Amino acid sequence: MAVNSTNTPLTSGEQLVDLSKLFAAIGRYKWRIILLAIVSAVCAALIAQNMTPIYRSTATLLIEAQAARAIKIEEVYGFNSSQEEYYLTQFEILKSRSIAERVYDELSLAGHPALQSKPTLYRQAMNFVKTQLGIKEEVVADSELSSALTRKRRLDGFSRSIQISPVRKTQLVNLSFQSSDPRLAQSVANAIGEAYIASQLDARLGITQKANSWLGGRLGELRERLEQSEARLEAFRAEHNLVDVEGVTALDARELERLNEELTDARSKKTKAEGFLALVRQFDQHDIAGLESLPEITSHPSVQNVKREVMAVERKFSELSKVYGPKHPKMIAVQAELLTVNNSLRQQIGRLIEGIEKEAQSAARRLAALEQQFNRTKTAFSSLGSVESDYRRLQREVETNQLLFESFFARQKETEVTGDFDAPIARFTDRAVLPSEPVKPNKKMIVMLTFVSTLLLGTVLALLQDAFNDTIKNTADAEQELAQCALGHLPRSKKKKNEQLRSLAYFDPKQRRYSEAVRNIRTAMSLMALDKPLQVIEVTSSVPQEGKTTVSMNLAFAYAALERVLLIDADLRKPAVGARCKLPSYQPGLANVLAKTASLEECIVKDVQDGVDVMPAGAVPLNPMELLAGSGMQSLLQQLKGQYDKIIIDTAPVQAVSDPLLLAPLADAVVLVVKAERTRIPVIKHTLGQLHQAHARMYGVVLNQVKSDKAEPYYGNYGA
Repeated sequence: MAVNSTNTPLTSGEQLVDLSKLFAAIGRYKWRIILLAIVSAVCAALIAQNMTPIYRSTATLLIEAQAARAIKIEEVYGFNSSQEEYYLTQFEILKSRSIAERVYDELSLAGHPALQSKPTLYRQAMNFVKTQLGIKEEVVADSELSSALTRKRRLDGFSRSIQISPVRKTQLVNLSFQSSDPRLAQSVANAIGEAYIASQLDARLGITQKANSWLGGRLGELRERLEQSEARLEAFRAEHNLVDVEGVTALDARELERLNEELTDARSKKTKAEGFLALVRQFDQHDIAGLESLPEITSHPSVQNVKREVMAVERKFSELSKVYGPKHPKMIAVQAELLTVNNSLRQQIGRLIEGIEKEAQSAARRLAALEQQFNRTKTAFSSLGSVESDYRRLQREVETNQLLFESFFARQKETEVTGDFDAPIARFTDRAVLPSEPVKPNKKMIVMLTFVSTLLLGTVLALLQDAFNDTIKNTADAEQELAQCALGHLPRSKKKKNEQLRSLAYFDPKQRRYSEAVRNIRTAMSLMALDKPLQVIEVTSSVPQEGKTTVSMNLAFAYAALERVLLIDADLRKPAVGARCKLPSYQPGLANVLAKTASLEECIVKDVQDGVDVMPAGAVPLNPMELLAGSGMQSLLQQLKGQYDKIIIDTAPVQAVSDPLLLAPLADAVVLVVKAERTRIPVIKHTLGQLHQAHARMYGVVLNQVKSDKAEPYYGNYGA
């Protein structure tokens, strides 16, 4: 879920970025952005037109996965050509400095004019400065060092013009070279491939010769080592009289396994017999009842047979005892029989216990005998394992030496055969051709990219400027940033006019949009005052030059069409209403009334403009704040309310003086004039705070001098 900066969930109607504001900011600067982009594109076209054309020629080389050989000896060369790393290595070799240097020397490019680098603009500027200042560059005393540095610098520039581009998922690689000379580009591209092939053949030939020499030296040493290891193996066999070591160890291992199984079985029997014997010895030998309770006794077949006889005689005795008395011959016979079977049971249990003791003794003797035999066999097997280990070690040594000897012998024969066989590992599939069209500069692309990038840059700059511009631009900003009602806005005139013409714009037939905007402000204020009095209206601003006097006069003209209106100039420090109404500077006004140096009728000029009466500031006093702070101003307004329906007071800016704060409690409504895109929001908020502290009845703000393009969404072309 998206959240805003205060970590509270965003509602469905909110957005992290207000796109309408972004597009509005771009729209305000669109012509500047487009002009900047066009100028940049023209400059880029002029620069591209004077750039030196660069040609590129490309040759295609096929790197063989397995070069043709008389005998396979990849191991000698030290790589496996089936691996991906092999191709990557070859590509890096093509990019190496050694290949570039070989081509540079073979084509004698040290003095080629196309490779002579021109000094950069920075270098040219530095040389010019040094020339003007008389500074001489240090000359390297060592000519060899100077020549080496020059060669290195030219070779580095030459290497940077070489481009190696492997073709994906193939064994092909493109070799390209860029130069202002198309013939040079063709020659170098082909020479790179030829230099690579020649360098690889030279390297392989050298490796083959070195390998042949090294293998010949090692072969005699390996033959001697093999013969010595074979002799040691034969001597060991003779010493231990060995024929088949593996057969003997297998027999002993099976015998040891058999004895181990018998030993385990004997231990089990001995443990069982001793456990049973220990259980029997807990009872007396004559305790037949106790011995019969043992499951091991009662489960024996011989004891079970006797027990069945005892049970039969006891059952017979029980039956006869119900018929005959104890003296009856049958009862005497049954008792004798019962005594006999009980004695037989005792004898049988006794023999069973005796047999168990003998079984335990026999199991112990057998276990001891098996343990002795197992230990003898184990000792013999261990000694045989040591012999086998030594035998196998000698045998492995012989096999290893034999394998090394055979491998080196085979490699020597291969290198002897292939020593003079030079098969290239790469070949040309396409040789470089003479280029006909330059690849650089791409003039259309340069101009297009410059135009697009400048558009983007201009847009970013416009957005940044708009983001850092903390002024009020439209009525929506006024309501959102100031938390005040936006009563309306007055459009900016397309032509620069003087103050007097702007003050009378309400009556200008060419500015019908302006007069309509003033009437909208009048309507908005009237709607807000439906349930409360609206007779005294104070018009002020935060700072000078925001157009408060112009708004006051035009608002008075708008109200004059419906009501009796008096316009009072209460800006006793810099009055402007009288001058704009073309009144003489000596005309008495508000200051004279408050100072009681003139009567009220003398200070009011009737019907200055279509029914609007004006009370100018009068003579500028030395103490304007004291005049306004006294009770005279309140009494004057009470007197004027009986004569006029609307009294509009034009006051000084709040941030300049405190006069508007003194008059604010006396007014039914206070209107704050804000000049669009000029006055900063913190200043306006500070002004509103001061007015609220002065208990002003704030009706809202009027946005002055709004550009026509910003006013268009509100009124369209109405009244134009």
